[in-house]
Amino acid sequence: MGMDYREEAAYISRRIKELRLENKLTVQELAYRCDMERSNLSRIEAGRTNLTLKTLCTICNALNVTLRDVIR
Repeated sequence: MGMDYREEAAYISRRIKELRLENKLTVQELAYRCDMERSNLSRIEAGRTNLTLKTLCTICNALNVTLRDVIR
């Protein structure tokens, strides 16, 4: 029983978008809070880029959620 990286990464990307929408934030607003370009955040939400733990923690802080909230 192995973990499929692609499935897990896609889940995290979708979860970030869900949490952003729950917080009624645009991609631009969340990107601003994370001090990153809107296009970078768009790629993250679309699952087209690999996230570092640092970036994931930055996004969690901007959304006021824990890392566990994102990966559950």
